[in-house]
Amino acid sequence: MKKQRSLSSYLLLTLTLIVIDQFTKFAIEANFAEHEFRPVTSFFNLGLVYNPGAAFSFLANHDGWQRWFFTALSTAASVFILYLMRKHRDEPRFCLGLAFILAGAVGNLIDRVRIGKVVDFLDFYYQTHHWPAFNIADSAILIGVAILLIDEFTKKKTTNHN
Repeated sequence: MKKQRSLSSYLLLTLTLIVIDQFTKFAIEANFAEHEFRPVTSFFNLGLVYNPGAAFSFLANHDGWQRWFFTALSTAASVFILYLMRKHRDEPRFCLGLAFILAGAVGNLIDRVRIGKVVDFLDFYYQTHHWPAFNIADSAILIGVAILLIDEFTKKKTTNHN
């Protein structure tokens, strides 16, 4: 019988990323007023923006129903990710990508439950063109998706050569 790989290292990574995400958000909220930005470099500011919507402020200007919609969606996604991690525990890169995505989903879910919106604070820009502000949880999701894409492309490459 093949020994099943433990998920504990992936869940520890997820928990660590959630703690970092929440710590940075609390630090920003404690030291910035809403819409206050402070330059760090010639292309990067730290600031405080609240986003009641999704990525790129999608659905941000609605009557508040989106808080519960995104809370339910994030909760369902988190449960599904845990299921996938358990089912594919012998695929390390796949589980690593899912661990990052789970951390991002839970980090932003905590914000929605706690204050009804997501705390964003990383502001990259070029001259007057600003990328939408984001946070550590958003970055974790992006990294997780990149890992999953790499995993998928390398699987297909390996499969095609056999």
